[in-house]
Amino acid sequence: MNSLVVYDSQFGNTEKIAQRIAETLAAYGKARAVRVTAVEPNAFDAIDLLVVGCPTQAWNSTPALKNFIADLDNAKLKRLRFAEFDTRFDKPRWLTGSAASKLENQLRRLQVTSLVAPASFFVTANEGPLAAGELERAADWANELYDTFHAQCEPVAVPM
Repeated sequence: MNSLVVYDSQFGNTEKIAQRIAETLAAYGKARAVRVTAVEPNAFDAIDLLVVGCPTQAWNSTPALKNFIADLDNAKLKRLRFAEFDTRFDKPRWLTGSAASKLENQLRRLQVTSLVAPASFFVTANEGPLAAGELERAADWANELYDTFHAQCEPVAVPM
């Protein structure tokens, strides 16, 4: 499974989560994390999983990540699996909003389905830092991505 983690980050917290996700997914194939402003047009040619994430800002995703998704080639989207994450305060979602949920909705309108439920990773203040244990939770979530991908997408050997 080859993965690309595309992220936007204002204070570096989301970047840390994205890097940990990519590091964990690298155990299962090629994986890298790339800031949304640095994604190259051919970045999708050899990937199976696209993970997108950003900080939650005003109950929504960042404009850069919204625009990135809006500009994706629909033909390439159909063959990929997706996952979404965000960073936000550890408060009820109705109070903080969730960029990951907004990203999932945006992708759903493009008629693609997420591999797992969107994930939120928590910060302790506007500029961070990440709450204790969040990098470990990001690694666990990345392992869940692989397990789900493997269960849904990998060919099953048929005995002869």
